[in-house]
Amino acid sequence: MAVKSLRLQVRFEFPSQTVRLWDGSGPFMDANGDIWKGVTITDGADVVESAINGESATLMMGISGVTWEAAGLAWEEAEAGDVIGSKVQILIQPLDLLDQPLGDPEVRYTGLIDDIIFDDTVQNDNVVSTVMIECVNRFSMRNIASGSVLSNVDQQARSAILNPGADPDRICERLSTLIDKAIRWPVFS
Repeated sequence: MAVKSLRLQVRFEFPSQTVRLWDGSGPFMDANGDIWKGVTITDGADVVESAINGESATLMMGISGVTWEAAGLAWEEAEAGDVIGSKVQILIQPLDLLDQPLGDPEVRYTGLIDDIIFDDTVQNDNVVSTVMIECVNRFSMRNIASGSVLSNVDQQARSAILNPGADPDRICERLSTLIDKAIRWPVFS
């Protein structure tokens, strides 16, 4: 069966519980029996796409449509120190013509929550909460001393964590052959 659309899903793994959200309206139950709550992912279709494609080391994602009670609970968890450092995954679920899942969702981004910002506004006597979440992945947390070289082993380990379903990253595999190589520049007279 051919893929007709995609569903964007976000999973937060907090110490106390796992929160599952999707970019849409209403809840749905996946094949494992887990409930995913519908929200609006704002300020970031391009940012999410950049993070999924590996073009961005950080991800700033806005989630709107969170109930006032859920935002209050998230704020309490953040104040207790349980949110910062928690794992975030962005998944893509292929769907058929009738919006039914085709297989399992694919993990496209894995990172950690670095910062969280809460904003409440009132619209037509309703409180609308927006939560801005800044996520970092392993690459942005990596500190390389000046003059050091990224190794092939480190790059492949980083690639396997950031994009577990992809082929191994081969970009640094020839670095070890270049360590003792001398480059002679031409002498112009």
